[in-house]
Amino acid sequence: MNSKVVIRCEMDADVDAISDVTVSAFQTLEISGHTEQFIVAALRDAKSLTVSLVAEVDGRVVGHVAFSPVAISDGSGNWYGLGPVSVLPEYQRQGIGKALIEEGLSRLKRLNAQGVCLVGHPEYYRKFGFRNVPELVLEGVPQEVFFALSFDGNIPRGTVTFHEAFKADGRQEGAGGA
Repeated sequence: MNSKVVIRCEMDADVDAISDVTVSAFQTLEISGHTEQFIVAALRDAKSLTVSLVAEVDGRVVGHVAFSPVAISDGSGNWYGLGPVSVLPEYQRQGIGKALIEEGLSRLKRLNAQGVCLVGHPEYYRKFGFRNVPELVLEGVPQEVFFALSFDGNIPRGTVTFHEAFKADGRQEGAGGA
């Protein structure tokens, strides 16, 4: 790819493009419930997108990453969930997702975050320093796909709860829907 990738904060004008990118990115992923675009919208509506970045190529949004607060049963604060992260299929495997994640992690560190949790592919997320930690559990999710990255080396102990928006499936009433 010869075009320069620009990573920046999402703007109101990006909302539809982010939804389109998210739908496209997860369309053929068998392990997806295909609700990721609804999750991002619900996080935005709840004002819980702590960091929401887009990747732009030639003025076109081609990627997005979201970070939102998580709760940990031991009371640890300032931990966040990474996801969803989406890149248009034709732009995947070009480092855009990696750039989005690295910039997002950097911004969270500047916000004095303590760490980040996620559910994802083991080989991919380990290269960012994420690891399986037995001290943290996400109920209903196999430990081998649940990861954490502590920014200060301290790992909380307990059950992680992602924002309620992660239950969004597009079937909620409201906004003129029935």
